[in-house]
Amino acid sequence: MNRLQVTRRTALIGSMSAASLLVLRPAAFATPTELAGAIAEFTGNQPVQRGRITLDLSPLVENGNSVSVSVKDDSPMTQQDHVTAIALFTEQNPQPNVIIARLGPRAGRAFLNTRMRLATSQKVVAVAGFSDGTFWSDQVEVIVTLAACVE
Repeated sequence: MNRLQVTRRTALIGSMSAASLLVLRPAAFATPTELAGAIAEFTGNQPVQRGRITLDLSPLVENGNSVSVSVKDDSPMTQQDHVTAIALFTEQNPQPNVIIARLGPRAGRAFLNTRMRLATSQKVVAVAGFSDGTFWSDQVEVIVTLAACVE
């Protein structure tokens, strides 16, 4: 009967092989279905119309580790007509939800400015909820040359 001998060399090769499988495994990305589900959860399954808000995001991003993004609306921000929330969603990041900012008429203006990470080239969607119960959106297709968010 042959016995399997484990030497330092075979143990090292085995552990390096196992580690390479962890590194080379595909990254977990959200799907377009998960994106739609996250938006539906935010809106309470209400219809979302395109327009009214502006998503300012460069369509070509050199480094996905820190991407500047802003969302604005020219709402008067009165008690009767104001933005109640602004949300950002991504199609290919590990999680589709990026941020949800709650606003009220005392916010002064409907504006969100932040930085986010992008895992790869993808669609970024901004959705804003208004005091009249409507939801409006804007989206940008972004090309990312150096990916981030890869777990």
